[in-house]
Amino acid sequence: MVPPTGFTARLTLFASAAMAFLAVFAIALSLASGRLAQRWGQELAQSSTLRISAPAEQMAAQTAAALKVLETTPGIAQATAMSPDEQRALLAPWFGPDLPVEDLPIPQLIAIEETPEGYDAAGLRLRLQAEVPGAILDDHTRWRKPLQQAAGRLRLLGLLSIGLIALVTAAMITLAAQAALAANAKIIAVLRLVGAQDSYIAKAFVRRFTLRALYGATAGSFVGFLALFLLPAAQEQGGFLTGLGFQGLSAAWLLLIPILAAIVGFIATGTAARRTLKELR
Repeated sequence: MVPPTGFTARLTLFASAAMAFLAVFAIALSLASGRLAQRWGQELAQSSTLRISAPAEQMAAQTAAALKVLETTPGIAQATAMSPDEQRALLAPWFGPDLPVEDLPIPQLIAIEETPEGYDAAGLRLRLQAEVPGAILDDHTRWRKPLQQAAGRLRLLGLLSIGLIALVTAAMITLAAQAALAANAKIIAVLRLVGAQDSYIAKAFVRRFTLRALYGATAGSFVGFLALFLLPAAQEQGGFLTGLGFQGLSAAWLLLIPILAAIVGFIATGTAARRTLKELR
């Protein structure tokens, strides 16, 4: 049996561990961004906002007219005019808690809750245009679509990152295997003289490098999981930067990463061994 040299063995272990560590963070970031977009999308779904801009003396009348229209619109479960305190709470993150809402020309907001079937937004806009000219309906579509697009692109970037990590891992293992075979050229020649087939010699290298890739990726995945575990837990104020981690079935990635690394090592070492053994003939 022809063992890899100490340097190439350490290189394989280190490369697999480092790439697995990066893969854990790439997958965690992709999953966390997807969860955040999904949560925001669910919060925006089945809810709308009606904004009424009118002179102060007409605000109450237009608000009442808008509520009457909303109450008679199929697909709307509830419509509630926000109080000054509620609107002040919405503006507090930007203007502070002491904003004098009553003294400012701030539009009146009406929170709309939809039924599961939803309502006809185009038809409602036409009714509001005729009966409440100062009302503007926001069905949150323009907010949901960018979130869905961003989530899809972040997932795609995560997959591309995993692919690049696999390619880099394969390249480093290939170089290490070729170096180990070249360093053991004399031993390989002796094995051939006593009747050893190239397939037997290649299997020895493939087995060793595959196991080292598996061990290194396991260690890197474990360290990556510990690093994620030490990060702050998910918070509303922190967004996805405080919610990195694996939840539910997504934790299976921690088991798949070492297996994928071993498969990459097996393929890369087998290819490198066959090519190098031909060159050593």
